[in-house]
Amino acid sequence: MTSIDPSLLIANKPSATRTGSSNLGKDEFLKILMTQLQNQDPLNPMEDKEFIAQMAQFSTLEQTTNMASMMEKFIKVQNQSDSILKYSEMIGKKVDWKNSEAETGIGVVTSIKKTEAGIMLVLDNDKEISSDHVMKVSKPE
Repeated sequence: MTSIDPSLLIANKPSATRTGSSNLGKDEFLKILMTQLQNQDPLNPMEDKEFIAQMAQFSTLEQTTNMASMMEKFIKVQNQSDSILKYSEMIGKKVDWKNSEAETGIGVVTSIKKTEAGIMLVLDNDKEISSDHVMKVSKPE
Protein backbone atom coordinates (compact mmCIF):
# COMPACT_ATOMS: atom_id res chain seq x y z
CA MET A 1 0.00 0.00 0.00
CA THR A 2 1.35 3.41 -0.94
CA SER A 3 0.94 6.51 1.13
CA ILE A 4 0.27 10.03 -0.06
CA ASP A 5 3.16 12.43 0.22
CA PRO A 6 2.11 15.07 2.84
CA SER A 7 3.77 17.86 0.84
CA LEU A 8 1.15 17.36 -1.86
CA LEU A 9 -1.80 18.08 0.44
CA ILE A 10 -3.57 21.42 -0.15
CA ALA A 11 -3.47 22.22 3.57
CA ASN A 12 0.34 22.19 3.45
CA LYS A 13 0.63 24.59 0.52
CA PRO A 14 1.52 28.20 1.36
CA SER A 15 -1.27 30.62 0.64
CA ALA A 16 -0.81 32.86 -2.36
CA THR A 17 -0.27 36.47 -1.55
CA ARG A 18 -1.65 39.27 -3.68
CA THR A 19 -0.27 42.73 -3.96
CA GLY A 20 -1.99 45.82 -5.19
CA SER A 21 -5.67 46.43 -5.45
CA SER A 22 -8.21 44.45 -7.40
CA ASN A 23 -10.22 47.64 -8.00
CA LEU A 24 -9.63 49.57 -11.21
CA GLY A 25 -9.70 53.29 -10.47
CA LYS A 26 -9.78 56.19 -12.89
CA ASP A 27 -5.99 56.63 -12.82
CA GLU A 28 -5.39 52.99 -13.70
CA PHE A 29 -8.05 53.14 -16.42
CA LEU A 30 -6.41 56.22 -17.97
CA LYS A 31 -2.96 54.57 -17.82
CA ILE A 32 -4.29 51.47 -19.60
CA LEU A 33 -5.99 53.62 -22.25
CA MET A 34 -2.83 55.68 -22.85
CA THR A 35 -0.69 52.54 -23.07
CA GLN A 36 -3.16 51.05 -25.53
CA LEU A 37 -3.00 54.19 -27.70
CA GLN A 38 0.82 54.33 -27.60
CA ASN A 39 1.23 50.66 -28.50
CA GLN A 40 -1.42 50.29 -31.16
CA ASP A 41 -0.47 48.94 -34.56
CA PRO A 42 0.01 51.92 -36.91
CA LEU A 43 -1.16 49.83 -39.86
CA ASN A 44 -4.31 48.77 -38.00
CA PRO A 45 -5.17 51.58 -35.56
CA MET A 46 -7.90 51.32 -32.98
CA GLU A 47 -11.30 51.95 -34.46
CA ASP A 48 -12.83 55.28 -33.55
CA LYS A 49 -15.93 53.52 -32.19
CA GLU A 50 -13.80 51.60 -29.69
CA PHE A 51 -11.95 54.77 -28.67
CA ILE A 52 -15.19 56.71 -28.20
CA ALA A 53 -16.68 53.85 -26.15
CA GLN A 54 -13.61 53.74 -23.90
CA MET A 55 -13.63 57.52 -23.47
CA ALA A 56 -17.34 57.35 -22.56
CA GLN A 57 -16.56 54.66 -19.98
CA PHE A 58 -13.77 56.82 -18.55
CA SER A 59 -16.02 59.86 -18.42
CA THR A 60 -18.76 57.86 -16.69
CA LEU A 61 -16.26 56.47 -14.18
CA GLU A 62 -14.90 59.94 -13.41
CA GLN A 63 -18.37 61.46 -12.98
CA THR A 64 -19.46 58.59 -10.73
CA THR A 65 -16.36 59.07 -8.60
CA ASN A 66 -16.99 62.83 -8.38
CA MET A 67 -20.64 62.26 -7.50
CA ALA A 68 -19.72 59.79 -4.73
CA SER A 69 -17.21 62.27 -3.32
CA MET A 70 -19.75 65.10 -3.33
CA MET A 71 -22.37 62.86 -1.72
CA GLU A 72 -19.95 61.99 1.09
CA LYS A 73 -19.28 65.70 1.68
CA PHE A 74 -23.02 66.47 1.62
CA ILE A 75 -23.77 63.73 4.17
CA LYS A 76 -20.93 64.93 6.41
CA VAL A 77 -22.27 68.51 6.37
CA GLN A 78 -25.82 67.28 6.99
CA ASN A 79 -24.72 65.23 9.98
CA GLN A 80 -22.75 68.11 11.48
CA SER A 81 -25.35 70.84 11.11
CA ASP A 82 -28.36 68.58 11.53
CA SER A 83 -27.72 67.83 15.18
CA ILE A 84 -28.08 71.39 16.46
CA LEU A 85 -31.03 72.05 14.16
CA LYS A 86 -32.71 68.84 15.27
CA TYR A 87 -32.42 69.75 18.92
CA SER A 88 -33.54 73.35 18.35
CA GLU A 89 -37.07 71.95 18.04
CA MET A 90 -36.88 71.23 21.78
CA ILE A 91 -36.70 74.93 22.72
CA GLY A 92 -39.80 75.75 24.79
CA LYS A 93 -40.49 72.05 25.53
CA LYS A 94 -40.48 70.45 28.95
CA VAL A 95 -37.89 67.71 29.41
CA ASP A 96 -37.50 65.05 32.06
CA TRP A 97 -33.86 64.02 32.40
CA LYS A 98 -31.66 61.58 34.26
CA ASN A 99 -27.87 61.77 34.19
CA SER A 100 -25.23 59.09 34.79
CA GLU A 101 -25.06 59.97 38.53
CA ALA A 102 -28.78 59.09 38.81
CA GLU A 103 -29.75 62.75 39.29
CA THR A 104 -33.14 63.52 37.82
CA GLY A 105 -35.00 66.69 37.05
CA ILE A 106 -37.55 68.52 34.96
CA GLY A 107 -37.11 71.81 33.14
CA VAL A 108 -38.09 73.81 30.09
CA VAL A 109 -35.44 74.10 27.37
CA THR A 110 -34.47 77.74 26.78
CA SER A 111 -31.54 77.25 24.39
CA ILE A 112 -29.26 74.69 22.75
CA LYS A 113 -25.49 74.82 22.49
CA LYS A 114 -22.88 72.68 20.83
CA THR A 115 -19.81 71.80 22.90
CA GLU A 116 -16.94 69.36 22.61
CA ALA A 117 -18.98 67.01 24.81
CA GLY A 118 -21.89 67.14 22.36
CA ILE A 119 -25.22 68.94 22.29
CA MET A 120 -26.16 70.60 25.60
CA LEU A 121 -29.66 71.75 26.51
CA VAL A 122 -29.90 74.86 28.69
CA LEU A 123 -32.97 74.73 30.94
CA ASP A 124 -35.01 77.55 32.48
CA ASN A 125 -33.27 77.03 35.84
CA ASP A 126 -29.85 77.59 34.13
CA LYS A 127 -29.07 73.87 34.45
CA GLU A 128 -27.19 72.43 31.45
CA ILE A 129 -27.83 68.80 30.56
CA SER A 130 -26.55 66.60 27.78
CA SER A 131 -29.04 65.69 25.09
CA ASP A 132 -28.23 62.04 25.87
CA HIS A 133 -29.79 62.41 29.34
CA VAL A 134 -33.26 63.38 28.12
CA MET A 135 -35.84 60.76 29.12
CA LYS A 136 -39.05 62.49 28.03
CA VAL A 137 -40.06 65.57 26.01
CA SER A 138 -43.50 67.14 26.41
CA LYS A 139 -45.37 70.40 26.00
CA PRO A 140 -45.01 72.73 28.99
CA GLU A 141 -48.10 73.27 31.14
